[in-house]
Amino acid sequence: MKLFNWTNIRLVLMFSLVIFLFSFTSNRNNNRKLSKSVVVFIGENAPFVDQETVNKLLIENSKDAKSIGKDKLDLNRLEKRLNAQEMIEKSEVFVSIDGVLKAVVKQKTPIARVFDGNNSFYIDYKGNIMPLSANFSARVPLVSGEINKKNSEELAELFRIIYDDAFLKKNIIGVQIMPSGSLKMLNRNYNYQIDFGGTVRMKAKFNNYKAFFQKAVLDSSLYKYKTIDLRFAQQVVCTK
Repeated sequence: MKLFNWTNIRLVLMFSLVIFLFSFTSNRNNNRKLSKSVVVFIGENAPFVDQETVNKLLIENSKDAKSIGKDKLDLNRLEKRLNAQEMIEKSEVFVSIDGVLKAVVKQKTPIARVFDGNNSFYIDYKGNIMPLSANFSARVPLVSGEINKKNSEELAELFRIIYDDAFLKKNIIGVQIMPSGSLKMLNRNYNYQIDFGGTVRMKAKFNNYKAFFQKAVLDSSLYKYKTIDLRFAQQVVCTK
């Protein structure tokens, strides 16, 4: 019976010691200052938003991360602040064991640049408006004409198809939205105009164009054409 009681006492003491050490370590850890802040960008390397801008959002009004105590941090609030930045798609903020405040940031991906009269802006991969950056200009198709609620989803899908295809991304440099809703496109290296028609059968039209291009480029006939018409199913009509 005495042995049983002593065992229980030892367990209680050990458990109390663990709680004390954990509480002491946690309190000491929370009272520590940050050692520094680090920003890591993932995805494309285009610097639409720079590290200084992100760092300022992280440390708020403090001049240096070293002046901030770990117990003062609200990581969820910091993430919300970063995600509200117009160039950032998503972020994750955490503090490492050695006291480094780290932000992993994914920037928005522009897939088209729109000119609508007085304003100019990007369309990002999700189809949302993205402002221009003072740090970097993306090489994406230039788009003229009206984008509205009726055509925005179809046009965003069109821009994604161009962006995701290595050939189209390299060659299609301009898209003109006509009042009727039909589309005209420009190729980077040739003077002809692509009559794309409306936003129906988009992938099929692009496949027809790519097949035609690969064949026509072999005999140098592409320089002779003024118009490449993709509006008809299963065929490409060219005019000189």
